[in-house]
Amino acid sequence: MKKTWLCWILMAAMLLSGMAFAEAPADVDTVVEVSGGSISGAVNDGIYTYLGIPYAAARERFVRAEPVEPWEGVRACTAYGAMSPQVSFMGTSDGQDNNCQNLNLWTPALNDGGKRPVMVWLHGGGFSSGTANEPQTDGRNLAAKENVVVVSVNHRLGAAAYLNLSAYGEKYKDSANAGIWDIIDALQWIQDNIATFGGDPGNVTLFGQSGGGAKILTLMATPYAAGLFHKGIIQSGATDTVGPVLTDAEVSKRITELTLAQLNITADNIEDIQTIPFEDIHTAGAQALQQVAEEYQIVSPFGGGYSYEWEPVVEGDFLPTNPVTEDGFAEAGRDIPILIGSNLNEWTVMMGGMNADAAMSEEDALAGLRERYGEDAEAVLAAFKAAYPNEAVVNALYTDAMIRTPILRITAHKADQGGANVYSYLFTYGAPMCYHGAEIPYAFANATDNSDIVDEMSGVWASFARTGEPSAEGVPTWEPYTREDGATMILGAQPELVHNHDLELLNLLQPGFEY
Repeated sequence: MKKTWLCWILMAAMLLSGMAFAEAPADVDTVVEVSGGSISGAVNDGIYTYLGIPYAAARERFVRAEPVEPWEGVRACTAYGAMSPQVSFMGTSDGQDNNCQNLNLWTPALNDGGKRPVMVWLHGGGFSSGTANEPQTDGRNLAAKENVVVVSVNHRLGAAAYLNLSAYGEKYKDSANAGIWDIIDALQWIQDNIATFGGDPGNVTLFGQSGGGAKILTLMATPYAAGLFHKGIIQSGATDTVGPVLTDAEVSKRITELTLAQLNITADNIEDIQTIPFEDIHTAGAQALQQVAEEYQIVSPFGGGYSYEWEPVVEGDFLPTNPVTEDGFAEAGRDIPILIGSNLNEWTVMMGGMNADAAMSEEDALAGLRERYGEDAEAVLAAFKAAYPNEAVVNALYTDAMIRTPILRITAHKADQGGANVYSYLFTYGAPMCYHGAEIPYAFANATDNSDIVDEMSGVWASFARTGEPSAEGVPTWEPYTREDGATMILGAQPELVHNHDLELLNLLQPGFEY
């Protein structure tokens, strides 16, 4: 499994270990008509809640999902639905199914013509793991606080989503990007049904963290998603090898060749792929990914050798290009404004910072920097203090460049395109524990430790969804990003708009960095 996404997976595992699947009592007043038939939900704190609504049905593996079969009576949507087959969490694969095309929805009202902004959450976990059913992404508080409709989407992942069997018959022509096709089917369901839930199908914003952000970039690169969403919020959604760039068709074919060889499957018995246990497919796929990484010398962003993971495939039709090209940005995303950024200390946990001393002296910080950067330590500390004068010096030890630099590259290329605006942010609240994913509960208005940060984050996210411009009380006027002025909003205890503030620091942390 690709080391790049280890933190995503570990975090998701911790979250899922506390996930509740218990049903809430159905309420007759929640019955509505959707594609397929009638459903009921529940009302929680004045917010109508529907869990596990089917938006499509994957009746076979590695084949694009089909419309749901209509049902009779009222279908109770009061419990989370299945998640995609994936590497088991906490020793269990309970709740996993190839037919995982379901979504969760929270709304303040039904059938009122409210035309509320629709915010569609795409979960993290790279393209290989995760679920829309995480407690921290429950959309009730965000829907209530900001008067928006919140939707979260389950879809296929990993081998189930991206094993490219297109050479094995027309039936499998969509297999290389089945997981993204699932999301497109969910977005089409939203277009067809969201008005029933008080939402505006003409104002749909995707927001996603980590792999969820990379999925948004992918959707911005395919013409098949045109018109299905109108804005994107990308939270820490890139590394150098995932997000800006995806899997080349040649590499994809090699991964498939090696995976099938491990499974003793050929063109003559290809239909055996429908019944082989997914655990065996995961194992064979992991071996194939590692061999491909070594053959093509795909360097792990964490260092220590080569690694690769499942990703969508750039095959010329569904995905004509990578989201970020050598000198531009995918044409399909030209008219979609984005809000994009990352966290100051993305990898605090993995860098041994769980017990970091927020009051560390400058002398001790410098000693730690010398261990990492040698003779550049003093320059790194000086550049950090210039870039982040309001942050404790301990953060110089845990300042992220691995995600910040590809995010900056995406931001600059999108701005250079001359299409819709791009807005840049850096989340710093809680540093040095401003780790990967730390912003999520604040964006969802689910955090309880600081109401000001909750108001700022959820307010900015919702205002961008509403108007395409990020704003909130207590946050300065936000300028669109350009390569020349590099306007970036620091979202923390003291929100501040800065300009090209960290380029010197990034060039020290990642020598030769270009964007």
